[in-house]
This record gives sequence, C-alpha cells and structure tokens, in this order.
Amino acid sequence: MTERNSVCVVGGGPAGLMAAEVLSAGGARVTLCDAMPSVGRKFLLAGKGGLNLTHSEPLPAFTARFGDKAERFAGLFADFGPDALRAWSAGLGIDTFVGTSGRVFPAEFKAAPLLRAWVRRLRILGVQFRPRHRWTGFAEDGALCFDTPNGEQRLTADATVLALGGGSWPQLGSTGGWVALAEGLGLRVEPLKPANSGFVTAWSPFMAAHFGTPLKNVALSFGGQRIKGEMVLSEYGLEGGAVYALSAALREGIARDGQAVLSIDIKPDLSEAALVERLSKPRGRLSMSNSLRKSINLVPAAVALLREGADAADLADPVRLARRIKAVPVTLTACRPLAEAISTAGGIAFDELDEQLMARRRPGLFIAGEMLDWEAPTGGYLLTGCFATGSRAGQGALRWLKRQD
Repeated sequence: MTERNSVCVVGGGPAGLMAAEVLSAGGARVTLCDAMPSVGRKFLLAGKGGLNLTHSEPLPAFTARFGDKAERFAGLFADFGPDALRAWSAGLGIDTFVGTSGRVFPAEFKAAPLLRAWVRRLRILGVQFRPRHRWTGFAEDGALCFDTPNGEQRLTADATVLALGGGSWPQLGSTGGWVALAEGLGLRVEPLKPANSGFVTAWSPFMAAHFGTPLKNVALSFGGQRIKGEMVLSEYGLEGGAVYALSAALREGIARDGQAVLSIDIKPDLSEAALVERLSKPRGRLSMSNSLRKSINLVPAAVALLREGADAADLADPVRLARRIKAVPVTLTACRPLAEAISTAGGIAFDELDEQLMARRRPGLFIAGEMLDWEAPTGGYLLTGCFATGSRAGQGALRWLKRQD
C-alpha cells in the first residue's frame, strides 16, 4: 500500500472501533474522531449490569433475529459472527462464558476491562484518537469538518468510515444529528425510531406500589410471536427483555392501529387445565392474594397485574381466572421516546450501499453500526451486529484504498 492509505473513522462505539482495528491492522493510517471526551461510552453503559457480548444460539436462528435484514446479516456474520467475536475477545485477553440463558459474557462480566484492552491494542497499531471532535459534514474539497473546543478543524482522508450510532442515549454521543448531513449527501435515510424500548400504558393508581418490580418467567404474545422471559412493571408501562424482543412488532402495531394489545401469560409453565385444578381447591379464610401465592406461587406484583382491569367475575371463577392468568391483556399506546430506547431502528438504507457498505453516491465513504437501517433485540444480537458491520466497513475501506493505488 502506498502513501494513499489514510482513513478517518468517525465514531468511537463498537462499530467504529472495530473498523479502526481492521484498517490499522491492514496497514492504513487511521484517525478516529469522536464527539465525546472518550470512546465507548454507550458500550460501557451496556456493560454496567454485565456485558452481554453475543449469544451462543445456532447461527441460523441467531441471524433470523435480524428480521427483514437477516439475509444481509448472514453475509456479514460469515465474515465476523458470534464465534469470531468470542475469539477476538480472547485475543484481547478477555475470556468469555455462556450463561444459562445462552447469552455470552466476559469472564469478568464487565465492559471496562475489554474496552481498555481494546484501546491499548488500537494505540499500539497506530490509531490516532481525536476526542471532542463533532463531525459537521464535508467541505467542498472533500475534507471532513469538525467542531472542536479549538474551533473548526478539518481533516483530509482517502477514505471515511462513519459510525455515529443511532439516536438513543444522546447524552452518550448518539444524537442522530447526522441524519440531515447524510440526506445532504443524497443518501436515503429511513426515519429513526425507538428499538428495544419500553411501552406506555395507563395503569390504575393501584399499580403504583409495584413499579420497578420484575416479573420473571412470563410469556408475552403479540402478532403471532411468543417470547418467554422477564419484564418490569414501570410507572409508565412495561419494559424488560421480553418486551424488547417484541419491540418492533409492538411499535409497528401501534403505528398501524393506534394501540397494541399485549397478551401476558403469567404462568407459562402451567397449562390452563392445571391452573383450573389448583384454583378450584377451597381457599378457606385465605385472601385471594395469599391463595394465589400458595396455590400457584404468584408474587404480589403478578397478582396486581392479574387484577388490573379485571371483572370481579373473572377473579371469582376458577376457569375464567385460569384463562386470564394465561392471557392478561395490556393495552399499549406508545413507545417511550427515542432518547430513552436502548437502540435505534431506521437509518441509512442498505440500498444506498454496496456489499462493502460503501455509499454508491459517494465512493470512499463507508457506513457502519446503528447508522444503518436495521434493528435486533438485546441479548448479544445488537452488539454483534455492530461489530460485524464495523468489520465489513473496515475491510471495504481497505479494498477501496488498494484500488486507488
């Protein structure tokens, strides 16, 4: 590779850092610019409760989690999938393990050690970091323009990788402010929408005592999908892993119909017939709550959810009560705001890019991460998608540089 091998990577999340690693390992001179004082801020937040790096699910099922973009990601994962991600982590000295749910975590369960090792590797490879550099677009001569504490700075590069994130958690750097800039370049951008978000419902005052309570081992159903897992009762409605897994379907259902009626199976491991048998036993002087606790092990928050909006007759008759336990309806009326969502749906359309994630309308410009129009559930899928697109964009930029020699 000749002197024409400078690349500017804009964005210091997993996609941008991975692109920088691929590029620098391939001989490119890489400058990584980020608007924040340090890189990986959202990555660190994701690992606050234990970094879920990827998932051990068989690759076909793993890829199917990417919905209508599954075919696209099948190709990306062929180059850098879950197994490659675990091997990459091990290469940094961070071993991983598979949890009981199939999720993959670092042995230390934290994001910070991995990020420190990663940044150290990138510095050894020669990556130059420029913090507090907020990208504001391209100058007429093609230079990248940045707003910095020292005023506008410009940087000329032979190729550019943009990995600026979506629009969720803007305080950590993913503001979505790049949308107008991308559209100004002639790129089609699908509207940004909340993904892996909580949903709003109108609780009665009776539910307030249970806000913040997780309900584990429930099953949620909507639009032909059934997800077993955990959800949390919040003051605005529902959140949690099982809710996030249905996020896309619920969001589109609300957009289409103005609301989405979620069905919650509080006891997915008991059939309706088994419930009727247990609920038909005389409860004596026990209150309903105590009876449900003793007979089917319902915690108070689950009892409250069961009672919410129910007719007295639904609760008095064992058959009707069992039917309700298997399908508590909760009407959701809105997603929580994009800024609160874990991730973002929408972004630059894949049709605007070639297989190497280079913009067809602007050769030498590559896009990675949540800037692209895709979404995936939590559980390691989202992070793996970011790593895979960053890897592909880095490979694509290397090929582009070689063609320019």
